[in-house]
Amino acid sequence: MKEDAYWIRDQVQKHNKWFEESLPMIASENLMSPLAKEMMISDFHDRYAEGLPGKRYYNGNIYVDKVELKCIELAQRIFKCQFADVRPISGTVANMAALMALTKPGETITCTSLDHGAHISTAKFGAVGFRGVNTVTYPFDTNDMVIDVDGAAKLIREVKPKVAQFGLSVFLFPAPLKELNDVFNEVGCTVWYDGAHVLGLIAGGRFQDPLHEGAHVLTASTHKTFPGPNHGIVLGHNLNEELSKKLSSAVFPGVTSSHHLHAMAALAVTMAEWEIYGEKYAAQVCKNAKALGQALYELGVEVLCSHKGFTESHTIAVNVAEHGGGSEAANLMERANMIANKNMIPGDKSAMNPSGIRLGSQELTRVGMKESEMKEVAALIHRVVVKKESPEVVKKDVMALKRNFTKVRYCLNEGEEAYAYHKLV
Repeated sequence: MKEDAYWIRDQVQKHNKWFEESLPMIASENLMSPLAKEMMISDFHDRYAEGLPGKRYYNGNIYVDKVELKCIELAQRIFKCQFADVRPISGTVANMAALMALTKPGETITCTSLDHGAHISTAKFGAVGFRGVNTVTYPFDTNDMVIDVDGAAKLIREVKPKVAQFGLSVFLFPAPLKELNDVFNEVGCTVWYDGAHVLGLIAGGRFQDPLHEGAHVLTASTHKTFPGPNHGIVLGHNLNEELSKKLSSAVFPGVTSSHHLHAMAALAVTMAEWEIYGEKYAAQVCKNAKALGQALYELGVEVLCSHKGFTESHTIAVNVAEHGGGSEAANLMERANMIANKNMIPGDKSAMNPSGIRLGSQELTRVGMKESEMKEVAALIHRVVVKKESPEVVKKDVMALKRNFTKVRYCLNEGEEAYAYHKLV
């Protein structure tokens, strides 16, 4: 019905207004630039381009091919890698492609467990289970929120996995790739790194460089610390021709058909903008995460890994068990226009009733907030989660803070120099 269509539009507009007046801190989300967003409503949205540039199954891809080749070129340059496939339509689809290329059903991979921060792709009910792959999880140092290096080395030697997999959804500190590199070589396993959460920090030189520290394959989504569209990517370095072909074939025809050309174009724009603004943005994201952790800690909130500076990424993990738990905290924050998510922390058994919340600094940074604003954000969280002030009262102060931060930064709408550059290209 016509009324339904307008009702749907109204709901989306209400959502837009709500988030414009909110402080979004979901660690897996971000904002695209206006120029990248323009690509999402272009004619690319309505077209197919199965196959590789110059080798399509459909005609009509003259300009699509040019954009995709530029996207690949930019990815290779930004990540200093030899192989880039920009066709996966999400991070999980990129993970499925990696599993298809690197494993066979019944084979074993080593990875991190969910309660230690892993992504559901490595769970039996996720992509790993769909592929029929067995998993053995690394010992984990819950105090330092990192993989136990000695324990992992022993495990890899005993299990001799086909693939050693690394990557987390609560990715506070780098994975021990350098420390385990000799072990990888000893057992002859392929090393796969899921960098979805930290892709922008990797690209900005602020986290670790997995493809040059021992990983063969890097998969990721492109809309977290890398502020692009909901899309995916597979990267590799020093791969032999056989593995490169396997990865490419796993992406298509393995796990994708059309690869969402509008999102691929938006990713290309984001990468072009990244070469100008990315390092500065990534640095501020990390500064803001540490500042948010420090401010909450000073207010008496238990932020994990205070002895290590809380985090080396965009994410902090907060134990709110004594304040009602993660579900209650996230719900109270939502009512106050602060958007976060409940999250398991070490020792939790239930994903629906965990002790923690996860906070990310990347979107607040994207709209221009810095360390001083993180102190204000921490105070607002403390008021509603710890002091149990009325969320409706706190919401007014949230909205007041956000009024000064509604424009996307670190992109080509920023300043006269960027505007001139936009006109030139």
